Amino acid sequence: MIRLFVGLGNPGAEYEDTRHNAGFWWIDTLARKLGASLQLERSYYGLCARVNNAPGAAGPIWLLQPMTYMNLSGKSVAPLARFFKIAPEEILAIHDELDLLPGEMKFKQGGGNGGHNGLKDMQAQLGSANFWRLRLGIGHPGHRDEVSGYVLRKPPLAERQALEDCIAKSMDAVELILGGQMDKALAKIHAKPPRPKPPKPAPALAQPGPAAAESAQPALITDPGPKP
Repeated sequence: MIRLFVGLGNPGAEYEDTRHNAGFWWIDTLARKLGASLQLERSYYGLCARVNNAPGAAGPIWLLQPMTYMNLSGKSVAPLARFFKIAPEEILAIHDELDLLPGEMKFKQGGGNGGHNGLKDMQAQLGSANFWRLRLGIGHPGHRDEVSGYVLRKPPLAERQALEDCIAKSMDAVELILGGQMDKALAKIHAKPPRPKPPKPAPALAQPGPAAAESAQPALITDPGPKP
């Protein structure tokens, strides 16, 4: 069961539409879905919303966008988790993922940080890596030296749309996540779209039989000639 949803990103208009803010986009979408309004909470160094009646949830849940910049994400997450006694296993971090293509996403619990500074600081501040992650693919620039600039740039329209499609699809699993049905949520998030069915062959035209062929022949008209 998840009680705290954390979208990772950077504050400020200059970062708003960059790849590194995919986690913020996810939280914005969930807030709209739940009718929640994110407000600045200085105690937690971030924009936060409490939702008391989320479908599937056994109690209140929290949405959080850390305003600490990516490298200090844990500075925002840890105080909120400690105050409300939220265990790492009850936290879902949503973040951009270089190792997945735009349009792909993965849902998992625990693991390493893959060099992602937001996850790294969350692990350090929580003292555990056992929180859940929803990884939203942004693709890789091809060379590690280009990563820093790549994640801080806006994706092309087609890539942004692929990310938005992933976010929309994952919303269908939120109620399962809130109810602790993680296996079902994982299956829904990882489900491949159904393959399109091949078009049906056009029905063959029936060949006319001999009788029909004869009836289709033009009738012969015999000229009787002039009457006497």
